[in-house]
Amino acid sequence: MQIVKREGTSVKQVIIIRLIAIMAAIVVSGIFIVFLGYNPVQVYSNIISGALGSKIRLKATLLEMCPLVITSLGILVAFKMKFWNIGGEGQILMGAFAATYVALFVDWLPKPLVLPVMFIVGFLTGGLWGVIPAFFKARFGANETIMTLMLNYIATQWVTYLQYGPWRDPSLKGFAKIANFPDYALLPKLFGIHIGFYISLALVAIITWFLRKTKRGFEIAVVGESVSTARYAGMDISRIIIATMLLSGGLCGITGVIQAAGVNKTLTMNVSSGYGFTAVITTYLSGLSAPRVLVVSFLFAILLQGGSYIQSALQIPQAAADVLQGMILFCALGSEFFVRYKIRFNRKNSVSSEVK
Repeated sequence: MQIVKREGTSVKQVIIIRLIAIMAAIVVSGIFIVFLGYNPVQVYSNIISGALGSKIRLKATLLEMCPLVITSLGILVAFKMKFWNIGGEGQILMGAFAATYVALFVDWLPKPLVLPVMFIVGFLTGGLWGVIPAFFKARFGANETIMTLMLNYIATQWVTYLQYGPWRDPSLKGFAKIANFPDYALLPKLFGIHIGFYISLALVAIITWFLRKTKRGFEIAVVGESVSTARYAGMDISRIIIATMLLSGGLCGITGVIQAAGVNKTLTMNVSSGYGFTAVITTYLSGLSAPRVLVVSFLFAILLQGGSYIQSALQIPQAAADVLQGMILFCALGSEFFVRYKIRFNRKNSVSSEVK
């Protein structure tokens, strides 16, 4: 048996593979649900209704989708260049940290300028957090996966230090919490959803245009395909790597700004909520396509929001709901594997002896 990369996969084959994956996910998850003592049909219907069953639930799903979309776009830009950015969590937190500083401590800014400045410094700080591993990759050939991962822990400890130390709100005795943002530093709402959601939609269009129509987007694709080809064409590899990670980390930083100013209303560890790691999955499932990121993130948000709903509606333990989500994702990721590769079984050739 050997794994062979497919030379080309037709649309029909892709549809068949993904339909099989969906059926496998339903069957495998259904067996697990029965094992827990629940009705699979009831659980599945509650997942859908919990995510889409009312205006309030739909809004909650769209709000869950927003950080996934923006963070996935950031991860996608880096992955296009085959720079494996696993540091989305840290970049989100550092973007939120910078925005929080502006919201709480830069009191000399005119109020209408506070939110725009929060987005600018959040983008730059998240971007600079991404530039650190990019510099060491470009200059010394360091392993970007390890460096971006380690920087997550530094960002986490930094925010924890601020929360329990110098930024702790003294008025909340007994609680380690940073003060809430003033009203003028919170994201306004449009049709009941904060504007961060609409920013995420705009960013999908912008990144799609950037990667497909601009010289910089072309350079990213060339470096991702072949560094040797890019170097032969006279491209500055180091500059491209650093600039791309500034954009990648900056997009993740924008996620931090939106979550801090639109959801948490302050800086907490919940600002990241695992979006940096989840975005790696959604980016992979999207096939590194910005428009597909929108679809995959929406489906993933349904799964997350519906998974939270069944915990309260059906009294399913959180751990069991997480396992259920994991099974569905495993089947989805498996389908992407079979879209790209196939398994070939080798038959042993029988050797016939010729009798003379």
